[in-house]
Amino acid sequence: MRPPSLLSLTIDSALRHIAHITDLSSIPDQILLELFRKTLQAGKLTEKVLKLFMATGNEQILSFIQSLNIRPILAPVLPTSKYRVLNLQHRSEF
Repeated sequence: MRPPSLLSLTIDSALRHIAHITDLSSIPDQILLELFRKTLQAGKLTEKVLKLFMATGNEQILSFIQSLNIRPILAPVLPTSKYRVLNLQHRSEF
């Protein structure tokens, strides 16, 4: 049995620490694709990690994300305290 390659060990290490990586832009496309595939297989695709991969601009990854219909969560914009004050004043007038 052959020992794992240095590249394979590197990708596995990156996968273990994927939640702590802040930039993937310097990683070659082929390695990036393999890391994305392994991230999906390991169930480690969080919103933060998804945005990290999307920020690379890699067309294959973006296409794959779109084909799987994966989208980042859009957080609703909550009213500010100023809005609440105005809303309360408006209600008290009636």
